[in-house]
Amino acid sequence: MSTRDDCPHRPPCPGCPRFGESDLPVEAQRSLDTLAENAGLPRPPIHRAPGLAHRHRARLAIRGRARSPKIGLFQSGSHRIVDTPSCAVHHPLINEGVRELKQAIRETGVAPYADRPHRGALRYVQLVVERSSERIQVVLVGNGTEPEILGMLPKVLDRRLGGRLQGLFFNAQPERSNTILGPTTIALTGEPSTRESIAGVDIFFPPAAFGQNHLPLFEHAVDRIGSLIPDRSRITEYYCGVGAIGLGLLARSSEIRFNERSPQGLEGLERGLAERPTAERNRARILRGDAGDRLEGLADADLVIVDPPRKGLDAPLLDALVAAPPRRLIYLACGLPALCKELEVLQHRGGLRLSGIEAFDFFPFTQHVETLAWMDRDGEHFAAAPRTESESPHNDRSS
Repeated sequence: MSTRDDCPHRPPCPGCPRFGESDLPVEAQRSLDTLAENAGLPRPPIHRAPGLAHRHRARLAIRGRARSPKIGLFQSGSHRIVDTPSCAVHHPLINEGVRELKQAIRETGVAPYADRPHRGALRYVQLVVERSSERIQVVLVGNGTEPEILGMLPKVLDRRLGGRLQGLFFNAQPERSNTILGPTTIALTGEPSTRESIAGVDIFFPPAAFGQNHLPLFEHAVDRIGSLIPDRSRITEYYCGVGAIGLGLLARSSEIRFNERSPQGLEGLERGLAERPTAERNRARILRGDAGDRLEGLADADLVIVDPPRKGLDAPLLDALVAAPPRRLIYLACGLPALCKELEVLQHRGGLRLSGIEAFDFFPFTQHVETLAWMDRDGEHFAAAPRTESESPHNDRSS
């Protein structure tokens, strides 16, 4: 099935290899079907939302010359850039921000980065849309340690964006590296974080913190997770980031232990907790550091939530879940191969059974799929809450 086939940047842009397709990738669908069939479950439902203009967050390379800058993605396997001024999957504000940044580069003469000689001032840009205000947060990644390397560019961009600018930052990345963001981010103007309302609470995303690119569908996944959690549960959430899942559960939990290692994620989490009522804050405990080093969070937990990176769970955490499985484990996975391997371990060695699995198409037109799976301890009856009517617009069982 096709939704649209007239993207002006394909080829050679590699960003949407399945542009216009509405089905899941064949391999992903086959893996999901196998997981469900082996567990005696129905075919997993697929939750979708419109693919066009869905990206609220983008990191783009900046190359070319000051007179003719290019902003977009690298062609596969190279540092040849594809200029993408009219990207169909970007929120319109991201495309606007790109256009204004190009004009600011031309106006100031700031040199885009060149990879081979490691010269030029401006390497990348990150753009994030704040939905409630319809403004954009901009991070300029410079080939140096101080924002002065960009000259007048930040001031000119601030002027050009005007009321559309939510916050402007400089990120220092002077190393020869393919890593986009360096370790230091400096606020230049505007607000320190974007603010999003998710599951009825305010969630704060500092510029260097991880955030989902498809916020409407992610919000639906958070609601779905909430429906799987009984009131008054003792919860531990590993890889919690800024708390986008767990903060909304504080009002009806008895305790939540939040684990995160990234300083930027912890900054957003602490800001979110500060906005909650005192009674909710008193139910929260933060476990800083690698998930595999904070296994004390499993003690007495009724329910464990994990949202790991694509590589999957830290090995010590997986071993601990096998040795002492919680009553329920909820796993939101961006890496389906890792999920498949770990579900097999948890079922065959850990005394957990797969109770449900659903797919979320967070990455339309790509090879990736987000998966929500939940497992219950053998002999436990830990019923999930029924779906509500409000969820049905996102639910598509078609293959």
